[in-house]
Amino acid sequence: MRPISTDLDQALALLQAGELVGIPTETVYGLAADASRPDAVAKIFAMKGRPADHPVIVHIAGRQQLDDWAQDIPDAAWKLADAFWPGSLTLILRRKPHVPDAVTGGQDTVGLRAPAHPLTHALLERFGGGLAAPSANQFGHVSPTTAEHVYTEFGDALGLILDGGPCTVGVESTIVGLTDAQPTLLRPGGIPAEAIEAVLGVKLIHHEKPTTAKLRVSGLLDSHYAPRTPLLVGPLAALEAEAYQRFEAGQRVALLHHSQMLQAVCGAECHAMPLNAEAYARALYATLREHDGGRFDVLLLEQPPQTAAWLAVNDRVKRAASGWLA
Repeated sequence: MRPISTDLDQALALLQAGELVGIPTETVYGLAADASRPDAVAKIFAMKGRPADHPVIVHIAGRQQLDDWAQDIPDAAWKLADAFWPGSLTLILRRKPHVPDAVTGGQDTVGLRAPAHPLTHALLERFGGGLAAPSANQFGHVSPTTAEHVYTEFGDALGLILDGGPCTVGVESTIVGLTDAQPTLLRPGGIPAEAIEAVLGVKLIHHEKPTTAKLRVSGLLDSHYAPRTPLLVGPLAALEAEAYQRFEAGQRVALLHHSQMLQAVCGAECHAMPLNAEAYARALYATLREHDGGRFDVLLLEQPPQTAAWLAVNDRVKRAASGWLA
């Protein structure tokens, strides 16, 4: 019998016993453990194959728990929590001394988020503490957006996966650093930077390549969110030429495009991606997973639009890609 259910009592019992549970959020599915227990958090790292110095985000029920995990909390944090929690926004704050190094990667900061998914929100309210919960997948692989994706990653090795249906956002949370004088966008995600700036009344600092030596946060490695099948990204004309050459060489090719008029490309199985940025984000990981796994020798992805609305999508595509075509 597969370990997929909606049993909150079982989830609570497992977490309180120091075990792992797959949980749904509006962004992606997480692999959760009691964030106050280093032994439980260590099981996350072992199951994912995650580097020990890579911090994990602590999920809490809401703003009332900020003081449990963070200190020297600036006004900006309270404003953002009031505006966007529960939701897909992670705040990087100074950690309280009791927060385990296993959660923070040994840094003096902690990432906190209150997820909006009703099933996990109910679990957090009953649990009372914080849940360390990076994405429920092997480290560096495409993030899961359904319970079935989580089961595909871990099978019966994971005792329970809470089934909350498909994720409604589909890419990870926006991460904002609040430990310096000016707020910093560390990772684009489900909450647009413009919405955050409107609440704070200031521009976010955003570096294309954050100085990760200074502050390590989830999801900033150059290669991340990647399918196991090579993924090449570029303009449609270059992809069409690549698809034909690979077909001539006997390769199986999938072409993921967002061009409305495309009918067929010789030698490729074509898949139309959504035209809207939010819908595209929701579909991205599931589509990569659908075409991964050995059916194709290469995945060709038409580069998404380069506008502000597509910032999070382009960030994930950049990290998932194994190469680029001009």
